[in-house]
Amino acid sequence: MGSAVITARAAATFDPVGRSVATARAFVRDTLQGWGYTDVVDDAVVLTSELVTNAVVHAGTAADVLCLRTEDGVRVEVSDHYPEREVPLQSSGLDFGSPDREGGRGLLLCAALASRWGVEYTPTHKHVWFQLDLPERPVGIRSASPVLPTALLPVAEQRVRVAVVQIDGASSVAAWNDDASFLFGHAAEKVDGKQFTDFVAWPHTPGTSTGIADALQLSRWEGSYGIRGADGRVIPVYASHLRVRDADGEPSTVCLLVRDYERAVLQTPVRAPVSDTSAENRSTDPFEIFIGSPAPDDLDGLLQRTVERARDMLDADAAFLLLATDDETELEVRATTGLPSARQRFARVPVEAGTGRYGSARMPAVHEDLTVVPGAVPLLSDTGMRSVVTVPLKVEGRLTGSLGVAAEAAGRYSNEEALRLQFAADRIALAVESARLGELERLRRGSLSFLVEASDLLAGTLDRDQTLALMAQMTVPTLATWCAVYTIADQSSEPYLSYVLHEDEERIDGLKALLSSIDPPEPVPAPGARLWPAPTEAGHEAALRTSKRTLSTDAPLSMGAAARTVLATAVAVGGETVVLPLVARNRVIGMLTLGKPSDEHFRQEILELAEDLSRRAALALDNARLYSERMAISQSLQRSLLPPGLPDVPNVEIEVIYRAAGEGNEVGGDFYDVFPIRDGAYGFAIGDVCGTGPEAAAVTGLARHALRLLAREGFGGPAVLERLNAAILDEGARSRFLTLLYGELWPQEDGSALLKVVCAGHPLPLRLRQDGSVEPAAEPQPLLGVIEDLELYEQEVTLEPGDVLLCVTDGVTERREGTRMLGDDGLADVLSMCTGLTAGAVAGRILRAVERFAAEPASDDMAILAMRVPEPQNF
Repeated sequence: MGSAVITARAAATFDPVGRSVATARAFVRDTLQGWGYTDVVDDAVVLTSELVTNAVVHAGTAADVLCLRTEDGVRVEVSDHYPEREVPLQSSGLDFGSPDREGGRGLLLCAALASRWGVEYTPTHKHVWFQLDLPERPVGIRSASPVLPTALLPVAEQRVRVAVVQIDGASSVAAWNDDASFLFGHAAEKVDGKQFTDFVAWPHTPGTSTGIADALQLSRWEGSYGIRGADGRVIPVYASHLRVRDADGEPSTVCLLVRDYERAVLQTPVRAPVSDTSAENRSTDPFEIFIGSPAPDDLDGLLQRTVERARDMLDADAAFLLLATDDETELEVRATTGLPSARQRFARVPVEAGTGRYGSARMPAVHEDLTVVPGAVPLLSDTGMRSVVTVPLKVEGRLTGSLGVAAEAAGRYSNEEALRLQFAADRIALAVESARLGELERLRRGSLSFLVEASDLLAGTLDRDQTLALMAQMTVPTLATWCAVYTIADQSSEPYLSYVLHEDEERIDGLKALLSSIDPPEPVPAPGARLWPAPTEAGHEAALRTSKRTLSTDAPLSMGAAARTVLATAVAVGGETVVLPLVARNRVIGMLTLGKPSDEHFRQEILELAEDLSRRAALALDNARLYSERMAISQSLQRSLLPPGLPDVPNVEIEVIYRAAGEGNEVGGDFYDVFPIRDGAYGFAIGDVCGTGPEAAAVTGLARHALRLLAREGFGGPAVLERLNAAILDEGARSRFLTLLYGELWPQEDGSALLKVVCAGHPLPLRLRQDGSVEPAAEPQPLLGVIEDLELYEQEVTLEPGDVLLCVTDGVTERREGTRMLGDDGLADVLSMCTGLTAGAVAGRILRAVERFAAEPASDDMAILAMRVPEPQNF
């Protein structure tokens, strides 16, 4: 890394399998977050994902990932073991890659996102590295503003409340003053020792800002967020944090908090330019100190300072700034002062509002009295503002926004004020547009990282309930404050509320009850988000009814828990609610509902990201549904092929152990059956159809049912198998050859058991005598399903008390570990050690011996049938 000093390193190696990509992403994310490099985490995760994919998927080798930390940034190296595979260079005539191809995109992303990157070759490895530099973040800057006329000073309430909160090293509240209790409603003794993060409503926008935990660790921090009050409302505040340590060296953070519209009390004064202090070069226009130098390096800070200075410059009661959408058809509220800013943020109004030329945001407009032209400025409806001046923000002739100031009195502004405000807007328009484009780029990068991880999580499960939970957990709180998922079973079914999640777990039950009490949204297949006002209306109605009941009681101040839940739920759904369709395979299978708390709005970039997520989530949810349905059908059909149960055979112990190979299989190519034929006679069979899976299971069903039917018709063993052989051959191309051991069992009065056995190509049954000797109990004969004319014969075997007859399929005898195989001799050795055991114990010991023979799971079906004649009991 040149002359940079490496302060930390972390390395890991990932196997050449698909799941390693997700593991590598998690490794890099955890490493950089642990180092405190949250500003570059999203870019690093995206680049690592692409480069590790190239190594483990395309190159097919293990990937070595190395993270190196310096004071200025981080370098990540991804190495594979395929140096012969050359990386195409831009200077060569080779194709550098395109977004439509699987290969090459990692290098394109490196070129686009990284500060520096490169490729290095060694005889055994190929290294692709990239470096990400940390953005400069000045901390603890002290400055002072020049003296201002009284008329230009910021406006505050008569009694300014400054909450002082001290946070200890464990992020717990250590001090909470009276102003904090007044502003937020929490008594000091109620919050002492609790986590400060429990009260903070931090802005969770992908790709922008640090987290509250990061902010509390900085030596100095300033900015806006929200505090959850005792009534559940979120109070927007402006905060100034200072990191200190006590006499013992223990660190803590002192937080000063004021209402957001009173931020001038705490906001660090801007430093006036010092390069030229001559009187003749100093501007007399107040806008020269409007933004100051240096300007805020984030868009929200720049916009907020702009509206505050615009309000002060024209001695207004309120000011607002709106940014235009890409198509210039709508304006989005991004900053206000003197207005309910939290309620209006990200709300949208059309560009061509009202009538006449003064209704257009593309030209300066002065309204002397809004009561004469109601609706001319929709943002100011029901705010008490009467006179307003608005001017456009333009860059190269293109509308990029609108800046306005308003007053409660009529006739406050003329064309002269409009010209002054237009001059200010022209000065700031380019800086605002540049900051906006920078924010969009950060959002794009954060969204890309978010969708990469979301797709990986959704693809990692086929469980319907888990997919629903993942959908909600990925949206809350990253995209919305709360989320509800509705599912539709089929075209004739009504939408069903399947999952509800709120960022505050205590609000989930109330939210679920509210949504269950109203009609679900209409399943409209049109893409994109649409507004759904029903939850807000229902929440307001429920809160109104609850308030009336509370006021009608003798003790209105003693509000019950149920009433508090209703009011908190009304606040939770009081903002904007949108519905996105979940469309998979040209069918609406559900709806994803996202909501904000009181009077908050979604920004368009978040809605577009939610729409991308809904498409991925819909396909994952439909795949989970199809998988569940097919698994249910498969398991039902497989269970129908298994014998209903083992009969009770007098004076004979019978035990069966069956294992089908393959995930989700209950029945394979091996099968068994024990069934009564007639009084005193029982049939038993154990067989193996060529192959595994559904095709083999079909022949299994044919064989088992045919055996029962033919045996009960009075046919002997050879005749039963000969007719079964003919039935298998009649299947034609679907037929499969079959090895089968079939026998008939007669318990005798002297305590022994007579067996007549036919072994058609199957592993021979083994007889264990009381003295520990093991011998085959039958001779081999041709298997079934190969030739038409079979001549089979049966052999008689008598089991004396204490004897065991063991029948297995070749999944037992052909169990392998490398070049070793259990075989017939190995099975006989295990059986010889089973004298005196019950039939169940014999079968269990055989199974354990097979499982322990090799470390890998069995790849073939396996069936074990053990029959034992017990010894007479002496009393």
